[in-house]
Amino acid sequence: MRLDDFDFPLPEDRIALRPAAPRDAARLLSVEAGGAFRDLKVSDLPSLLRPGDALVFNQTRVIPARLAGRRVREESVVAVEATLHRRLSPSRWTAFMRPGKRLKAGDRVAFGDSSDRACLLSALDATVVDKGEDGEVTLAFDLAGPDLDIAIAERGVMPLPPYIAAKRAEDDQDRTDYQTVYARDDGSVAAPTAGLHFTPELLARLADMGVSEHFVTLHVGAGTFLPVKVDDIAEHRMHPEWGEVTAEVADALNAVHARGGRIVCVGTTSLRLLESAAGEDGTIRPFAAETSIFITPGYRFRAADGLMTNFHLPKSTLFMLVSAFAGLDIMRAAYAHAVENGYRFYSYGDASLLWRAA
Repeated sequence: MRLDDFDFPLPEDRIALRPAAPRDAARLLSVEAGGAFRDLKVSDLPSLLRPGDALVFNQTRVIPARLAGRRVREESVVAVEATLHRRLSPSRWTAFMRPGKRLKAGDRVAFGDSSDRACLLSALDATVVDKGEDGEVTLAFDLAGPDLDIAIAERGVMPLPPYIAAKRAEDDQDRTDYQTVYARDDGSVAAPTAGLHFTPELLARLADMGVSEHFVTLHVGAGTFLPVKVDDIAEHRMHPEWGEVTAEVADALNAVHARGGRIVCVGTTSLRLLESAAGEDGTIRPFAAETSIFITPGYRFRAADGLMTNFHLPKSTLFMLVSAFAGLDIMRAAYAHAVENGYRFYSYGDASLLWRAA
């Protein structure tokens, strides 16, 4: 298929710059399997599920992964910015850096405010050890393990999507807003945004009606923000991301299907992880590895029956995924309905509930 198959008109003012408050006051477009639409709110989600259904949440926690720094090369000093992408070892990360062309292997980069450097233990310095494509580099930090984690938390800011960051600066409120209420495992540089709509009260209502909750981990990388640059989408390659489905969760979800319940993934990240863990027969297996699964129309889903997800951008891999899940024609119509009716798009935007087309 061609990239243009996944294009649609999206007015710029539809991209949300702040989330709804409270979280579950966001709008929810229910898209039935036949293509009928219902305009609801996230707080109405219990009315769309049944006792015995299961919700699968990604419990990854977003780290403040955007770092401002200075490349130092002899007498030349250049301002740079890094968005950490994937951890390779206790001291090494891959990162997308701007301006990437001004960097080469061996360069030293000092992150943080130079006025903070009275204490050498607080220094957050790294060496560029390798350069890849799209401005991606490998950084070897002088610190490692928990010491590096603490320094990143002190110096970094929340890595808001480019579509938001271009219009306003990150602030302290984003440290709360851009994190799910159930986040636990540090490691993501982008939020699993469908989960941002859940409140403790909504989770309690769902549990009371017999909908079970299950938690997996997929550390979302900054590659989720990269545009698709090829016309033939079969040539696109996803960046790998690390995920885990424990044996306990795999067994519990298989039991849900065995009892006739439905598995509803909260977010494309939990869906991609479950599909990576599922065998050809649909059995979900324990999984702890990297995945670079790229789901496009024609993919045969094995594990997920439903998907709650935000509204995605034109020509994005995420719009390709939802088109594979619910059907391209249905999603084109759903997104046209969402635009016409003022739904808010992307990370801080509204949500949809989709059911597998086949």
